Amino acid sequence: MTSTPITAPVSPPAPFPALITARSAAAFTERLRAQGSHYHDRHPFHQRMNAGLLSREQVQGWIANRFCYQVNLPRKDANILANCPVPAVRVRWIQRISDHDGAPGAPGGIEAWLRLGEAAGLHRDEMMAQTLVVPGVRFAVDAYVNFCRNSPWTEAIASSLTELFAPDLMAVRLAAFERHYPWIDRAGLTYFRNRLSQAPRDSEHALQVVTEYCVTPEQQNAAVAALSFKCDVLWSMLDAIDHAYPGE
Repeated sequence: MTSTPITAPVSPPAPFPALITARSAAAFTERLRAQGSHYHDRHPFHQRMNAGLLSREQVQGWIANRFCYQVNLPRKDANILANCPVPAVRVRWIQRISDHDGAPGAPGGIEAWLRLGEAAGLHRDEMMAQTLVVPGVRFAVDAYVNFCRNSPWTEAIASSLTELFAPDLMAVRLAAFERHYPWIDRAGLTYFRNRLSQAPRDSEHALQVVTEYCVTPEQQNAAVAALSFKCDVLWSMLDAIDHAYPGE
């Protein structure tokens, strides 16, 4: 009699992650949008700025320190491009770099911010040298660039979704500067005006990418955490600026 060899039971294959449903996509999007509850527009310094309560020195300090963030945005986006394996995403994402660095005959956001500084009475060379940037701001900006360099590309893109909250903030900021700080040349407010159209375009694309590629609970949790981290970066910058320019 021949015995039948005993074989170990075969485990069923691990299921593939389920495709994200419309309901789960909506819930995920709502979790992302909920991070706006600690966006930096709620910071006391920012609220005082919009209320017209800052001195000339405080406004200048904010502009000079924020330039450290603005000038690093193309580096942040270049890191995302380097890590992203999806050509279609890269083709659209590269627009962000030219938006800030500019192109021949078309100055970008960095130049627009320098002109904002000049309109507020700052010297261009001083801004470019970043001599007024306080350590806390520099540390926060470096942390953000390093996060986008070292994190999965989907999480780095998720961190950019603070742009979901930016259009409303930018409209309020533009109105506040025009109303409360008449000593700033209106021609210097071009950066704010440009972002009224750029931020909705960018956030729509980033949200589309994140909801398409973050389909597991782990990926979605990481995306929400990345956006929360970015909100912390912006809040920390204002903490440092508020400490350096406390006013009267």
